[in-house]
Amino acid sequence: MGKVSASTVFLSPLLLKVPAPPTVALGQRRRACMPNSNISIPARIRLKSKSWPVLVHSARTAIAVVASLAAGRLFRLPESYWAPVTTLVITQSSLGAALAISRQRFAGTTLGAVVAGFVATYFGPRMLVFGASVFLMGLLCAVARLDRIAYRFGGVTLAIVLLIPRSGPPWIIAFHRFAEVSIGIAVALLFATVWPEEENATPTNQ
Repeated sequence: MGKVSASTVFLSPLLLKVPAPPTVALGQRRRACMPNSNISIPARIRLKSKSWPVLVHSARTAIAVVASLAAGRLFRLPESYWAPVTTLVITQSSLGAALAISRQRFAGTTLGAVVAGFVATYFGPRMLVFGASVFLMGLLCAVARLDRIAYRFGGVTLAIVLLIPRSGPPWIIAFHRFAEVSIGIAVALLFATVWPEEENATPTNQ
């Protein structure tokens, strides 16, 4: 037997306790560096297809309200922001629903502007007068065979024209309100025609 040196005897226990380095395959290292690699290609395609209608719907809505606001400012309406508000309400629906909502909103706004202009001119913005005007709006909508959507929009127009203090004549204020809503409706219907909303773009009922 060969001779064993003292250094070998001294280091042998240490050599026995040192574990061997783990061997990791090259493919495992690559997968560890790529945490999203476990998502398959069909899953990624489905994810993109679900997010695409949201992007299109958001872009359509943004362009519509900007166009509505630009049209209101083009006519120099004092409260042109009501035009994009109206567009924002109507443009969320398909063409058929947009036509129904637009018809009711237009009729209610027209009736509300007429009642508000008359009441503000001859009676003023008193509390009891406002309540009686809202009640009268409901009766007029029933006579005209308008539904509650028209009554709600007419009441909003009545409140805006009658209760918000302004320096101009009431009839001019009522006409401005009518014009702002009409622009918003026209822009919404234009976009519903040239850029219709997809049925699966908005999962909730409009």
